[in-house]
Amino acid sequence: MNAEIIAVGSELLLGQIVNTNARFISRQLADIGVNVYFHTAVGDNPDRLKSAIEIAENRADLIIFTGGLGPTKDDLTKETIARHLNTVLQMDDDALTSIEQYFNRTGRPMTENNKKQALILKGSEVLPNEHGMAPGMIYKKDECFYMLLPGPPKEMEPMFLKFAYPSLRSKLGSYEVIASRVLRFFGIGEAMLETEIEDLIDGQSNPTIAPLAGDGEVTLRITAKHADLQVAHQLIDETEEKIRKRVGEFIYGYDDSSLMEELIKLLKEKELTIAAAESLTGGMFQQEFTSIPGAGSLLKGGIVCYTNEVKANILQVKEETIQTCGVVSSECALEMAENAAKLMNADVGISFTGVAGPDELEGHPVGTVYIGLYQKGKKTRVEKLNLGGSRAANRIRSIKYGCHFLLSYIQE
Repeated sequence: MNAEIIAVGSELLLGQIVNTNARFISRQLADIGVNVYFHTAVGDNPDRLKSAIEIAENRADLIIFTGGLGPTKDDLTKETIARHLNTVLQMDDDALTSIEQYFNRTGRPMTENNKKQALILKGSEVLPNEHGMAPGMIYKKDECFYMLLPGPPKEMEPMFLKFAYPSLRSKLGSYEVIASRVLRFFGIGEAMLETEIEDLIDGQSNPTIAPLAGDGEVTLRITAKHADLQVAHQLIDETEEKIRKRVGEFIYGYDDSSLMEELIKLLKEKELTIAAAESLTGGMFQQEFTSIPGAGSLLKGGIVCYTNEVKANILQVKEETIQTCGVVSSECALEMAENAAKLMNADVGISFTGVAGPDELEGHPVGTVYIGLYQKGKKTRVEKLNLGGSRAANRIRSIKYGCHFLLSYIQE
């Protein structure tokens, strides 16, 4: 079964809300082997919606609509579909009773247009709305299924899981599941990664391999389809192993993980605490670190040291180092990392100093960054970066590189 998801609502096109419904539904459909090849968004206009339906009918046998089931005049999904399919709308008594009970419970008057929400396509399978008013429905004509769902995620998601999903499973009978795994890379560009595994991408069939780049990272999504979920995962394992043999040193995690989450996981495993000294990043490392639940017990503290005075008087970087080497230097980064850890009695220290931009500093170009790495019992290391880009991008990339370097350093 091939599906298309059509989100109805001008607010989507205006950028006022994000279409999270399509992502949620696509993930659920993958579990039962339904291919989602297109996501469409259309405004509250009957002619444009009709055109979107006609296009979808030529390439999908399951069309899922979200939104446009409410009580107002611009909620026109049901009416437009009914006209297109030459059927009629009829009142669903159970839905109407549920709506009336809602208004009775809340003590609010029920206006006449609210009855519109209880209208369904005649002959459709009704999907009860236990978290709102407008019911969903599934209607079949010829070989195509039309599924109508409410727009608000708090209504749509439970309705889909409890009623729509089981209905689809029963209609499919036997089916293949779609399993996927995302490999997360750092320290290698998208072009280089693709070059290293080009023959695997060119020869893909099942599983498939799809690269994606963003925020200085690269991901590969491996997707396999099989009637047996265990076999699908085995196919993914085999493909991942081939990829690891070529570029495994750049893989740091899976799926929705992040460099910071992987660092925190490692610190917990090793029972290590950490302290930070931040100049160009201005506390962003600590902010991101503590945004992850459970990280607070690992961070002893940190110092944001923008001025030379704070570096010298608070962080105890030697005056000689500042005068001779400058604050944008490996020597300064080294002392910052060591001193932060020692002052706060932490096992690990990390420091960031450099030139975020927009101007040069101490003769160093924008994007020059030094990251200090300290751990008790190890030789302190400093990594130098030559980044390019905006001030914001340089700060964000510095933090990502800091996590990346620290992961390798701790595991040595």
